[in-house]
Amino acid sequence: MQKRLNFKQKILVAGTLFGMFFGAGNLIFPVHLGQLAGSQVVPAMIGFILTAVGIPILGVAAIGITHSAGLQALANKVGKGYGYVFTCLLYLTIGPFFAIPRCASTSFTTGVQPMLGENGGTIALLIFSLAFFLIVLVLSLRPAGITVWIGKIINPVFLVFLAILVITALLRPGAAIAEVAPAAAYQKQALFPALIEGYGTMDAIAGLAFGIVVIDIIRSMGVNDDADVAKDVLSSGVLTGLLMAVIYVGTILMGAQSRGLFEISDNGGIALAQISGHYLGSAGSLVLAITITFACLKTAIGLVTSCSHAFVQMFPKGLSYKAWAIIFTVFSFVISNVGLSAIINYSLPVLMFLYPLAITLILLALCGKLFDHDRAVYASVTALTCIAALFDLMKTLPASLQQSLHLEGLLGFAGRILPWFDLNMGWVVPAVIGLAIGLAIRATRKKNA
Repeated sequence: MQKRLNFKQKILVAGTLFGMFFGAGNLIFPVHLGQLAGSQVVPAMIGFILTAVGIPILGVAAIGITHSAGLQALANKVGKGYGYVFTCLLYLTIGPFFAIPRCASTSFTTGVQPMLGENGGTIALLIFSLAFFLIVLVLSLRPAGITVWIGKIINPVFLVFLAILVITALLRPGAAIAEVAPAAAYQKQALFPALIEGYGTMDAIAGLAFGIVVIDIIRSMGVNDDADVAKDVLSSGVLTGLLMAVIYVGTILMGAQSRGLFEISDNGGIALAQISGHYLGSAGSLVLAITITFACLKTAIGLVTSCSHAFVQMFPKGLSYKAWAIIFTVFSFVISNVGLSAIINYSLPVLMFLYPLAITLILLALCGKLFDHDRAVYASVTALTCIAALFDLMKTLPASLQQSLHLEGLLGFAGRILPWFDLNMGWVVPAVIGLAIGLAIRATRKKNA
């Protein structure tokens, strides 16, 4: 009889997966979403949970179900060259381009800046981020028990303080949600902008990267059969998803109710700092800031480590692990100093391009048995999705850059030929067309065989 994880082991795996997922973006985006959505919080909540919980868990499951040896192996189903490019882009996105710098910027915005007041400017951010990334680099080069300690101690402490903050805020709301006017983008069809807000967590692409880690953990617990591993990956992922969904519901509601106290903030880091200061006072805010900083520190160390290992594996004849770790840390330090709002704004076009490719790859992997994982299907869906996603990227570039690149004509063309382009879902119909083309190619090939 094949061994399966017991409930206690599933909880342990789910906790590990939660620790890998839950970082800076998981704190700031739901709070900000609540402020934006106001009275439209329910459809917004559904949209956010779909892309910030549902798709990431399916991504982890896709690695398990296909028995892939990791993200690159899964992406290779489209083509070997695509596997390299896609894997590099995903690791750079959840690594030095956006996610790692955001860890430092979120810690500064929520913790340090409110205490400094007018003195919390660029110089303060520079000093804080320098100290932050020096610690990250030292611990990434010399992994030690402190990272485990942070994970076992700081994460639970943070969750306790977050729970206290959320419960306090919900019991003493600043405003009735029904009376809070939603931002312009959320007044109609709030589901769709919330889907895009969920992109900001980057968890869908993180799920593809973390899937193999979860599989290795499950195998180390004695589960060897591929089918059993896949089932345990899915069940553990569901437990993780439920915990994340509960946290998101609470923080989104907290953000919506805060509109009676504060205006819509520039980003969720500012909103979280304002809310914690109001309900917990300076001492409570300080404790929350410290735990957030340590939690983000742990996440940054984990991301530098995983990205460095990934690039060593992809390019075994290239740079050493130490060299990659130094490069990624220094680059992240530089990017972190543009500020949290800028990081969020510049990451959006990249995520608008990558997320449709990640979603279609996940769905194809999950349904792959229906077409025997035929490369023609993977390639045709990916090709058409990629073209459509490029238009989504262009649409979300800063207005000044759109004008300098003269993109108005292209975007107008995309708006006319792509259904749901105005809802940031212009890639859906091309993906379906690509699926039909791929299945037709497969059917023709089988007929002529």
